[in-house]
Amino acid sequence: MTEPEFHSSDASRSAAPLRHAQSVTFDAPLALALGGTLPRVTVAYETYGRLNAARDNAVLVCHAISGDSHVARHDAADAPGWWDLVVGPGRAIDTERWFVICSNTLGGCRGSTGPNSLDPRSGRPYGADFPTITVADMVALQRRLLDHLGLDAWHAVVGGSLGGHQAMTWAIEHPARLRGCVALASSPRLTSQAIAFDVVGRNAILQDPGFHAGQYYDHGTGPATGLALARMLAHITYLSREAMSAKFDPSRHAPREVPTAFEQRFSVGSYLAHQGNKFVERFDANSYVTLSMAMDLFDLGETPAALRAAVGRSPCRWLLVSFSSDWLFPAEQSRQIVAARLAADRPVSYCDVTASGGHDAFLLEERIDVHGGLLGGFLAALAAPSPESPPATAGTPPSPTSIFHAQRLDEARFLELIPAGARVLDLGCGRGALLARLRARGHTRLVGVELDEHALLACVRRGLDVVQHDLEHGLPLFHDRQFDVVLLSQTLQSIVDTERIIDEMLRVGGRAIVSFPNFAYRTLRRMLAEAGRSPKSEGPFHFEWYNTPNRRFPSIADVQHFCAAKGIEIEQALYLDSESSRWITDDPNLNADIAIVALRRP
Repeated sequence: MTEPEFHSSDASRSAAPLRHAQSVTFDAPLALALGGTLPRVTVAYETYGRLNAARDNAVLVCHAISGDSHVARHDAADAPGWWDLVVGPGRAIDTERWFVICSNTLGGCRGSTGPNSLDPRSGRPYGADFPTITVADMVALQRRLLDHLGLDAWHAVVGGSLGGHQAMTWAIEHPARLRGCVALASSPRLTSQAIAFDVVGRNAILQDPGFHAGQYYDHGTGPATGLALARMLAHITYLSREAMSAKFDPSRHAPREVPTAFEQRFSVGSYLAHQGNKFVERFDANSYVTLSMAMDLFDLGETPAALRAAVGRSPCRWLLVSFSSDWLFPAEQSRQIVAARLAADRPVSYCDVTASGGHDAFLLEERIDVHGGLLGGFLAALAAPSPESPPATAGTPPSPTSIFHAQRLDEARFLELIPAGARVLDLGCGRGALLARLRARGHTRLVGVELDEHALLACVRRGLDVVQHDLEHGLPLFHDRQFDVVLLSQTLQSIVDTERIIDEMLRVGGRAIVSFPNFAYRTLRRMLAEAGRSPKSEGPFHFEWYNTPNRRFPSIADVQHFCAAKGIEIEQALYLDSESSRWITDDPNLNADIAIVALRRP
């Protein structure tokens, strides 16, 4: 059916043969993480694009529970893939540049060894005798595929949801075999709530009379009702409340007619019945039990220390993407991984994309410009970081609260205040111009913090490590004295809790360098005193009173008084009149519109 309310991330998937699938069988037994072996294993896979002469452009795409090797169309006549939005010529994972491999995971039912495969020891399908597998076992089979293809390493491993678990396991367990790891809508472990949904889904399958203790392959029919119910339940968790309201509220009492035994009094009921029935046509119940259990068993660490030890084993660059409406794998779980990577001083970039699609958002077109742009930019920067100062991306103006919203006349002086080789944290790093210059100067430990999605995207395209974070929440992602220098440029006036952010900067760094607009500047004084109008001028003062992001109106004298009261030493101070491009020494509180101060605690 093609009606809009029946559309979903896998609406066009079917059980039709995969015309472009290849497979390879390994006769050597595969030892499993929880014990036991599989005596012989087969992996089905599809490839897109071409391997380059250097053999270093291979990207592995890992699928979630219901996926398979058919990640994208191979040509116009091919059936749709599950991630056509992202994989293909000119797309985020550009098959004109990257040699893309997607394999059906171990335990799957679309060509790789799984419960519906023949057990060579009995000659019958494994069924319920298929052993309990883990994400590490899935990766072990993919590693054999990597070796079979004659590749030393992946350029990157990419995946969403369970695919993200596989990508992170690659980076942790085989750190020398990939340059980058991308995990979208993923987590270090499932929440108990998420596991609960899987438990109910598995019980729906196991208690179906058609399950026949997992050996239903000779009975003509399997646990269709249980599998459909498991899929219906899971599909609810993939959507958000906003998405469900938009999709079903207008037609709540006008459901579509669906040939099904399931209730369809409401439009959401007919939708779920359709999704459940379609899933039964193409998926194996035993595989669903096997793969959902593997996901539930995945655990990178119960405590921050354990998580830090796990992710700290991977030196390669990581990109983590969460989605604001995803309550199954909430953004907080991605932030836990980000915090662990930062605590281990490992490279990481992160963005929580504002989207209404819920957990399925990484498979949907909504905000593809951001999450697809992050993915494509990250892959490209892994190969060759962008130049120091690339042109601004068309159509993505900087946020008015970003420190780079005005011309950075103070940037060169910032550089003078930062010692060579210093570890630098740039708060409100904008599009990363200053970080890029520091990298070109030889600094190796550079991290940016930015709130605006488009500015963050520009940083990722430059190959910079940047995490999305609201400075109003302090700096909980960073530990004491993690950096030599912490920067905050032309953002102080927009911060609500000024005292807290200064304290946090001096906790995280040995030195804080702050630039801010001086609201006692002569032009602003005249406007208020003579015209009786709220001050407005060029540069950081160009806002109207009703649309300004400025919450504070500090003068140079105010900041000097604040530092004296708080026992903070001003080591150096520089004052700029940006209208005349002059550095000011005479009465800067009157004649300078921008101040730069280097602070430390005695």
